[in-house]
Amino acid sequence: MVHSRRRFLTHSATASAGVAMLSPADLWAMQSAPTDRIGIGVIGCNGMGFSDLSSLLKLPEAECVALCDVDANVLGKRSNEVEAMTGAVPALYGDFRRLLENRDVDAVVIGTPDHWHCLQMIMACEAGKDVYVEKPLANSIEECRLMVAAAKRYDRVVQVGQWQRSGPHWEDAIAFLRSGKLGRVRTARAWAYMDWMPPVPMVPDGPAPAGVDYDMWLGPAPKRQFNSNRFHFNFRWFWDYAGGLMTDWGVHLIDIVLYGMNATAPHSVVASGGKFAYPNDAEETPDTLQAIYEFDGFSMIW
Repeated sequence: MVHSRRRFLTHSATASAGVAMLSPADLWAMQSAPTDRIGIGVIGCNGMGFSDLSSLLKLPEAECVALCDVDANVLGKRSNEVEAMTGAVPALYGDFRRLLENRDVDAVVIGTPDHWHCLQMIMACEAGKDVYVEKPLANSIEECRLMVAAAKRYDRVVQVGQWQRSGPHWEDAIAFLRSGKLGRVRTARAWAYMDWMPPVPMVPDGPAPAGVDYDMWLGPAPKRQFNSNRFHFNFRWFWDYAGGLMTDWGVHLIDIVLYGMNATAPHSVVASGGKFAYPNDAEETPDTLQAIYEFDGFSMIW
């Protein structure tokens, strides 16, 4: 679904705060005329960063001009894929700061592990780039506030990867909810049963793979020896970098409740859970969790 700038600004409850929640394609479609070319740089192109780029390249005005990743193996693979899709070879970087210096980059997609989002988004805004940053926005409320402030200060368009907000079926459901036909809603429920998640077996620390700038991957996270369990996809199950299932899928599904109920921050939250499915595997974050959020006039149960 393509949003005009007018529709985008009226549709998003958070646009006035400088951070909106739509799909990656919406960011570029709403801010450019059909004849414009928008130079896109991707920071972190192994997983969702490249998925977002693939969606953007379906738009005629989108052009991938730069890729950045700390894993040279990933970088080479994605460069070949971009060339196959577009016929053009993007500039390649191992350091995102060099990508931000590229004047051909108008906007960036940030698809790095969660612990990097705050610094990279703020530095991208400072460099004059618009930003699409993957969810979760950050790992703390303090980081989120700094990011919103940066979007305002540098007058940038910033969107977060809450892609449900651009789905017409979600809009239809929320319109029905807000019509009053359900009566007054006192309790909302959100959940995620992820039966595709296998246990992560314990493995010893070891050297980082050839081609990986592990110090850059760690960035602001605590320094520690490389362990393959904590790298690439599985970073999300370790507290140094992320918040587990709650910030991986909870951030999507809870957002639907917030959107539908016009809710912001809860008054209180209580949670209980633990590592019950795989108590002896390598993951740190809970694999089982229940939480109750109290808002004005209703409660949400996760």
